[in-house]
Amino acid sequence: MNTLTINPQFVKDEKVRNLGVFLTKAEFDQLLEELEDYEDIKAFDKAENRPEKEFTPYRKTVDKIKKQRAK
Repeated sequence: MNTLTINPQFVKDEKVRNLGVFLTKAEFDQLLEELEDYEDIKAFDKAENRPEKEFTPYRKTVDKIKKQRAK
């Protein structure tokens, strides 16, 4: 994971209040990637802290999903 480096450019109104922000496409993509990583970490932590720690094997889960899609 790289360090997030962004250089936002703020859009201001006549009273110099921030209305919005411009990012380069690369900065925006990097920000989205960081957010996705964070969501993955949160989901893992949530699963890891479940009271019951029974996990379904990968193959069984894939088969179940395929059956549900076929309906």
